[in-house]
Amino acid sequence: MRIKYLILFLVLVIPVFGQQNGNFQIGRVKYAGGGDWYNDPTEEVNLLNYIKAHTNLKVKAEYKFVDIASDEIFSYPFLFLTGHGNIVFTEDEIVRLRKYLEGGGFLYIDDDYGLDKFIRREMKRVYPDKDFIELPFNHKLYHIVYDFPTGPPKTHEHDGKPPQGFGIFIDKRLAVYYTYESNPSDGWDDPEVHGDPPDKREEALRFGTNLVIYALTN
Repeated sequence: MRIKYLILFLVLVIPVFGQQNGNFQIGRVKYAGGGDWYNDPTEEVNLLNYIKAHTNLKVKAEYKFVDIASDEIFSYPFLFLTGHGNIVFTEDEIVRLRKYLEGGGFLYIDDDYGLDKFIRREMKRVYPDKDFIELPFNHKLYHIVYDFPTGPPKTHEHDGKPPQGFGIFIDKRLAVYYTYESNPSDGWDDPEVHGDPPDKREEALRFGTNLVIYALTN
């Protein structure tokens, strides 16, 4: 494991995003359109507890949602968006999300099955001149703490396609990361929710650790 990056997080990221108490939190994105943005609230809690147990990152392990129509998003260096269906951003939300990302924020999107066409449409509204680009397997995100030599894990089958990880870059910085046909966030849930075997849950939690550490140090 490579944990040397955490000092940089404490010095630079927390003051910028207002988490001055030194406890990192994930903000779950609340959105309109009918999709279930609120599903599986134990995901972030379990991931943060895993990170706390396996790194020296100080966390506050609780489920916390944030409305992108509010200034509250700027208190979180890491936003998480998931769901199964439609998503619609207002014009004001588009402006705020763009400001958040261009100010150094990181957005992780996980397709929980059925989100793909909607999130691609809405992110194109956020950045009309940018496309999701598939990350190569040698990208730092896949190796920063735990090694994922073939990219994101295949936590759930969905349509049986290979898992893929896509990014949107701002001035060469990965600002948005999107997992498709992968669904690692479901692997963060309590074991009885989806019935995932221990090795799948461990794999998903390790991948989530990579996501957080990468987002906070790059």
